[in-house]
Amino acid sequence: MFLAMKSRQMAPKGPNSSPRIVVGQAAAALAVGMGVGRFVYTPVLPLMIAQAHLSQQAAGLIATANYFGYLLGAIAGIIVPRLLQSTLALRTSLVVLTVTLAGMPLTDSVTGWLLLRLVAGVASALIFIIAASSMFTRLREYGSHLIGWGFGGVGAGIAASGFLVLLLGCVSNWNAAWFASAVLAAIFSTLCWTLKTGPPVSTTTVTPTPTHPGPLLWFVLILISYSLEGVGYIVAGTFLVAAIDQSAPGLTGANAWTLVGLAALPSTAFWAWLAYRFRRATLLIAALVAQAIGIALPALFGGAVPALISALLFGATFLGIATLALAIGSHLRFPRATALLTTGYSVGQILGPLIVTPWVSHGYREALLFGAAAVVAAAAAAGTLRMKAPDA
Repeated sequence: MFLAMKSRQMAPKGPNSSPRIVVGQAAAALAVGMGVGRFVYTPVLPLMIAQAHLSQQAAGLIATANYFGYLLGAIAGIIVPRLLQSTLALRTSLVVLTVTLAGMPLTDSVTGWLLLRLVAGVASALIFIIAASSMFTRLREYGSHLIGWGFGGVGAGIAASGFLVLLLGCVSNWNAAWFASAVLAAIFSTLCWTLKTGPPVSTTTVTPTPTHPGPLLWFVLILISYSLEGVGYIVAGTFLVAAIDQSAPGLTGANAWTLVGLAALPSTAFWAWLAYRFRRATLLIAALVAQAIGIALPALFGGAVPALISALLFGATFLGIATLALAIGSHLRFPRATALLTTGYSVGQILGPLIVTPWVSHGYREALLFGAAAVVAAAAAAGTLRMKAPDA
């Protein structure tokens, strides 16, 4: 969506309206909501399997519960649009998410973990849509690069939580990792506590240009592509560290997840910059192919080098793919495009772990290859869209 925003006009300023403040606070919100609250489970998972005797099947179910909660939160944002501008909803979600992280080591019940991750998923979704809405409305006139850096907060949260788990994994256990992630979430929450959620006061009037949606087929193709990406990316997002730990023992897995976050941090701004020079559909295909290669590498080759290349490719693409797909949906002018694409993506995230969970009891090779195949199929759908839609 925000890749289409190319205006460089100066917006009126007011209290807390500095674009840098908005970017920083929104990035902190996305760091806690997505980078820590949603993805810290990935580096903690190997510790829980080794120390809490969590089975691979139960690990997949817990991940699915979180993704189902995320879908519920996204639907809540669609049904109750005023949530997008609710400071109370943002702050409540920040507190709830932090509490669920602190609650994980207080139980050894799979049912308890399922419920906590379900609630965390709802809170993560609400934080994401509120922070994104704030950037879309308050940074509209400053250009897409600033919004790109704001979304880089997801990568910052992933890198910070991955590094934290890496340190604690050397000296402590899975309980401490969850408690530390709660502290990290609280710190990020403090930084974004005063994020402005309503639209800024504008002194200019913009006359909308009448537009018409493109053919239904075009939107169906991007919906299929983005939904398949949800299936493939979440398989890697859930099991990548555990898979690397099997093929490259030691600290490679935790290091790889930190690298995912560091690569994701500037990736959205990078893809936004490329979109000024190339067709979005072309970039989407390139990003999907690169991601598929990254997901497949640990399944095909052991050792630290393939694992770190995998992490680099995955981190550099998953946020860019989301950015490009939403931008294409917005460009096609299909009614409620963003809501529909987000729903398809969320459904894909639920299906991914459910499909591969029966396979992971003997390792993660088949699961990762399935995830890579789903992303290749997403690239094929995007390639068809590029041929059919001349300006996508």
